[in-house]
Amino acid sequence: MPRRTATMLASTLMLIALLCAGLLIPVPYAEMSPGPTVNTLGDHQGEPVLQIAGHKTYPTDGHLNMTTVRVTSADFRMNLVEAVYGWLAHDSKIVPHDTLYPDGKTEQQSTQENAEEFSQSQESAKVAALKKLGITVKSWVIVSTVVKDSPAQGRLHAGDVIKAVDGTAVRQPSDVAKLITKHKPGQNVVFTVVPVKEQAAAEKEQRTATKTQDVTVTTKTSDDSGARRAVVGISPGTDHTFPFSIDIKLADVGGPSAGLMFALGIYDKLTPGSLTGGKFVAGTGTIDDNGTVGPIGGIEMKTVGARSRGAQYFLTPADNCAAAAKDTPSGLTLVKVKTIGDALGALRDIRSGDSAALPKCTTKG
Repeated sequence: MPRRTATMLASTLMLIALLCAGLLIPVPYAEMSPGPTVNTLGDHQGEPVLQIAGHKTYPTDGHLNMTTVRVTSADFRMNLVEAVYGWLAHDSKIVPHDTLYPDGKTEQQSTQENAEEFSQSQESAKVAALKKLGITVKSWVIVSTVVKDSPAQGRLHAGDVIKAVDGTAVRQPSDVAKLITKHKPGQNVVFTVVPVKEQAAAEKEQRTATKTQDVTVTTKTSDDSGARRAVVGISPGTDHTFPFSIDIKLADVGGPSAGLMFALGIYDKLTPGSLTGGKFVAGTGTIDDNGTVGPIGGIEMKTVGARSRGAQYFLTPADNCAAAAKDTPSGLTLVKVKTIGDALGALRDIRSGDSAALPKCTTKG
């Protein structure tokens, strides 16, 4: 066999071997890509995303789109060829598998966690919007979750209202942890609670729940990665009673990142005039009860998805600005926001056409 032919054959076989290896060898990566965007002012799957009853609402126009990211499943095993293709593609991002599914988290666990975060983001969006409008929202500290096989299991229940710990009144979830950790492991903590059934009955009857009971729980030593401390195995949270009905109808979405856009949509529907001036505005960001906007993941994919749908402006959490500005889709203006007040101010400038006044994202933040 001529030397040139032998060399070509060897090179071809080597290439085939490398290609086969690339297709067969799994790599510890996952893929993120742009997901659907939904107008919080419009309809989704045949019904309004925001449904408000018991309070006057006003017509809206334009777009206030929440954005999403698609991710590969927890059990998907990417090969080398797919990873390289993803790295080269503009509309996807390859990240370490553990970034999306840390500590071996399963698909079911991730879905459940995202659903809980999405539900909480809806509640915070409602509270933030109503607070900004000066509408009173009643709130209280509750048992959000009870850890399986913990000292609290069977004694405290998700939804119980925590009125006091060891006789000291609690006003926010952080108070509960502070009071528990004053104890040493093995000591008793006394919780004064309104049982979840009593609270539910009171809400249904539109009265204040007054029936309380004291529940004693023995602490144990924490077993997480933090400092050793006394714990009982609960996560405290906040629940609210709203003065009228606000429902957010959006299925198959998870995580907390739609909070800002939900809050703005609610605010728009409860106020006369148009927040957007008919413009196409998209955005993202977590939001807390006080209207503070927090960072999210997958910002580059969300801006790509928003622009592909026609967005002109993108409300961007301040902590995501630097990353988003490194590769801004053509025709999209990134607007930096830290609070719901910032977002409302930016929307005022957008509808008035004063884009020069907008606080824009840069690669420095």
